[in-house]
Amino acid sequence: KAVEAAVLDITIVHEAELPDLIAALPGISALHVESNGENPHRAEVIGIGLSSPERHYFVPFELLKSPAAAKLRDWLGDEKAPKSGYDLHRADLALHWQGIAFAGAANDVQLAAYLLDPTEANQNLYDLTAKYGLPRLSPDEEVFGKGAKYKIPELEILGNHIARKSAAVLGIVQKQQQELTDTDMTGLFVDLEMPLSRILADMEKQGIAVNKEDLIDLGKEFEAQISKLAADIYTICGTEFNLNSPKQLGEILFVKLGLPVVKKTKTGYSTDAEVLEKLAPYHDAVRLILQYRTIAKLQSTYVEGLLKEISPDTGKVHTFYRQTIAATGRLSSQFPNLQNIPIRLEEGRKIRKIFVPSEPGWSILAADYSQIELRVLAHISGDERMKEAFVEDMDIHTKTAMDVFGVSADQVDSNMRRSAKAVNFGIVYGISDYGLSQNLNISRKEASQFIEQYFEVFKGVRRYMDEIVVEARKQGYVTTLLERRRYLPEINAKNFNLRSFAERTAMNTPIQGTAADIIKLAMVHMDKALHERGLRSRMLLQVHDELVFEVPEDELELMKTLLPEVMAGALKLSVPLKAEVSYGSNWYEAK
Repeated sequence: KAVEAAVLDITIVHEAELPDLIAALPGISALHVESNGENPHRAEVIGIGLSSPERHYFVPFELLKSPAAAKLRDWLGDEKAPKSGYDLHRADLALHWQGIAFAGAANDVQLAAYLLDPTEANQNLYDLTAKYGLPRLSPDEEVFGKGAKYKIPELEILGNHIARKSAAVLGIVQKQQQELTDTDMTGLFVDLEMPLSRILADMEKQGIAVNKEDLIDLGKEFEAQISKLAADIYTICGTEFNLNSPKQLGEILFVKLGLPVVKKTKTGYSTDAEVLEKLAPYHDAVRLILQYRTIAKLQSTYVEGLLKEISPDTGKVHTFYRQTIAATGRLSSQFPNLQNIPIRLEEGRKIRKIFVPSEPGWSILAADYSQIELRVLAHISGDERMKEAFVEDMDIHTKTAMDVFGVSADQVDSNMRRSAKAVNFGIVYGISDYGLSQNLNISRKEASQFIEQYFEVFKGVRRYMDEIVVEARKQGYVTTLLERRRYLPEINAKNFNLRSFAERTAMNTPIQGTAADIIKLAMVHMDKALHERGLRSRMLLQVHDELVFEVPEDELELMKTLLPEVMAGALKLSVPLKAEVSYGSNWYEAK
C-alpha cells in the first residue's frame, strides 16, 4: 500500500520566485502538466508541477504564459533537457494548442506501466504510487470534484496537489526502470514506444484536412437514402412504426410478419445485427432494415460525428491516438476515431472521399501491409508450406485452398478460396469450430473437420499453437518478437470458458502484437527517413495496417518507392514483408 503523504519542500511560484526556479532548471527532471477535459486538443492547461529530488514547484498557467517565464518555456521546448512525466503525449498536445512547445520527453511512466502490464486497467498516478509503495497522493476527485462538480481549488491546495504529482513521477521512474530491465523491455520502451509517442503527437497536431462541403453533401445523400429505405420498409410491412425501437421492430417482425424467433431478451424479442443477418433470407423487409441501420450509423457516427470534430481554427480533424489501451499493442484513436471508418461497403468507403490534402497540388498517399499477420505467423511457426507461399509471392488463400483441398491452383473456386481465407484469418484470431461454422454458414461438424484438415497440412502452425499454450501455462505470459508481454492469469483457470479464452489469447497475441510492433517500427523509421532527407511529406494517420501521408507533387515519385521500402524493411523476418502503395486526390482514391 502507499505510505502516508510525505512532507515535501514545495514552492508555489509567483513572479518573484521565477528566477530561483529558472536557476534550478538544470536539476529538474520530472514534470506534470495538469489539464482538464478528455480531449487534449481542446484541453485547458491549469498549471505545471516540476520536480528535482530535493525541491518541487508549481507554476500556474497564467504565469507560465507571461513574458517573465520565457526561459522556463524555452526549457520546456528544449529537446536536450530530458523530462519524465505521466502521459507526456497529452501534455505535449495540451501545451501546443496554448502556443507552448514541448520537447525532451525521456520517460513516460504511463507508457512504461502499460508495457509492464497491458491488461491492468488502473494505471493512473494515484494507483501507481500505491503499487510502488510511494508517498500517498490525493485522488483527483478529492481535489477537483467530478463531472458537473468539477472546480479548480484555491492556489495552495492546487499547487500542492500538482507538485506532488511531479514528485511521484520521480519515484515511479526509478522502480520502473529496474522492472523494464528485468523483463527485457527497455529496448521496446526507449527505441519504439517513447519515440512513437512524439511522432503521434506531431501527426495529431498536423491533423488531416476535410472537405466540409462534400461531407455535408454526403450527409444529404445519406438522408435521402434513409428516407427512401424507411418508406420501402413501411410499404412492405404494411404499416408505419419507429424503426429505431427494438420493441416495435420485434412486434412487426415476429408477430405481424410471423418470422421465426431467433433469441429473446428480458424485454421481448432480440433484433440485434446477428439476429437480422439470420433472418435476411426469409424476408425482404429484414434486408432493407439492415441497409437502413448501416446508412443511419454512417450518418450519425461519421457525417454528424465528423462535422462536430472539424477544428474551426484549422479546418481539419485532429484525432488522438492512444498507445495504452489495447492489450495487443495496437493503437486506438478517438476524437474522432478514424480507425474504424468502414471499408467493406461502398457507402462507408465514400466517407474517405472527404479526407483531402491540406495543400493545393498535393496528393494523399497510403500504403498497406499485405497480410502482415499471416506473414508473422509463417515466421513464428516456421511452417514450411506457409513460408513457401510468401517467399514465392503466391496468393496465400489460394495456396491454402490448394493444400487443404488437395487440388491444383486452377481448380480452386471462389468458395474454396473463401473458406481458406476464413480459416487463415480465423487461425490468427484463435477461431473455434463454432466461430468458423457461423462465418461460413456450415455445420460445426464440417467446420471442425475443416480445421483438422488445415492442421494436417500446416503442421508447423499446429505445433506453434500447442507449444505457445504450454509456454503460457508455465510462464503466465506470452511475448511478441520485440519482447512485448501479455500476462494471462486465466491460463490455468478451472473454468473452461475462461481457460479457453486465455489459450486463444496466448495463440494470437504474439501474432497480432508482433504485427502491431512492426507497423509502429515502420512509423519510427519513416519519420526518421523524412527528417534525414528533408522531405515536406507528412505522416497523417495510422489505420491498423495502413499508413496515410500527404505528399507534394515533386516528392510523389520518391515517396511511392521509399514508403513501401521502409515498411518492408521494418523488421527482418524469414518471409518477406510487403506493402502496397496507392495515391490520389483524396483518401478514397488512395485505395
